[in-house]
Amino acid sequence: MAEAVFQKLVDEAGLSAQIQVDSAGTGSWHVGEKAHPGTRKVLQDHGIVYNGRARQINNADMRADHTYIIALDNNNLNDLQRRFGSHDKRFRLLEFAQNTPERDVPDPYYTGNFETVYQLVLDGCQGLLDYIKKQEDLT
Repeated sequence: MAEAVFQKLVDEAGLSAQIQVDSAGTGSWHVGEKAHPGTRKVLQDHGIVYNGRARQINNADMRADHTYIIALDNNNLNDLQRRFGSHDKRFRLLEFAQNTPERDVPDPYYTGNFETVYQLVLDGCQGLLDYIKKQEDLT
């Protein structure tokens, strides 16, 4: 969900030539699968088309200097630290959110509340885009 939401924001800002958006999980159990039907439905409800497939994060993802590694919760952040070591641009998405005290995005697979998760992700993605624009001097 976050990949699709962030890509839409990047496109709307006219920054798709400067910012490449990708998504990868820390585990391999859904590799090759489409997003959950609930995710695809909430994205569609918000006018976002998404046809991505799951993949697992790898060493190449962690090597690029200008890569921002964004985890959705603290467990994933810790997994990344344990597997790949430190990375200067590794954050939790909701560290950039302005409208919630939450810092971990709940998994809507367990709660069924895809709209609430969409709103959290949107808030975090808007803040993340503002942060990247400032850090990378993008207009």
